Amino acid sequence: MLVLNKPSGLLAVPGRGPDKQDCLSARTQAAWPDALVVHRLDMATSGLVVMARGIEAQRSLSLAFEKRKVHKRYMAVVAGQLINPCEDNAWQTIDLPLLLDWQNRPRSIVNHQAGKPSITRWRLAPDANAPVLHQGIATRLELEPVTGRSHQLRVHLQALGHPIVGDPLYAGVEASASAARLLLHAQALELPHPDTGERMRFELPCPF
Repeated sequence: MLVLNKPSGLLAVPGRGPDKQDCLSARTQAAWPDALVVHRLDMATSGLVVMARGIEAQRSLSLAFEKRKVHKRYMAVVAGQLINPCEDNAWQTIDLPLLLDWQNRPRSIVNHQAGKPSITRWRLAPDANAPVLHQGIATRLELEPVTGRSHQLRVHLQALGHPIVGDPLYAGVEASASAARLLLHAQALELPHPDTGERMRFELPCPF
């Protein structure tokens, strides 16, 4: 397998149209032709992405994702001052079903009738109160998606009343303009090796 560092602003896989063919998977396959996609990150999100070397490895890694044997942790900066109700900063859970908003694609929305079960865990990061943006206060969080819906972390934090700073889809004008990029980073990835099953952990420091 390959573990890659995807920068913010680069597609994980090709999009529609000739102007959206440059992406992480295409660049990787130029160097390793047997590299196959297993999962993806939003274009605006930076951080760790794993690709499989060959079809058997792809099956193994895809099954690990399906069986929730892959552990992911993100860092995010959200608008406003978010306070953990637990004094020991225990993990909190957002449990809100999500559905693709077909009329406003690629946005997703909370839909309690037709949405798919979606669960996110969050807690304050060690330096939770930094940075303080000139437009207002922001809070740094650690996030763990239990499920993997499209835009899950972004929609869940918006629903909490604290959208991710720099998010053009889900944050208001002020929070969206407060950063040059979406402040969401996949910083840790733990998964079983596709051949041996050995648990492996990879970490990539947050760039913001």
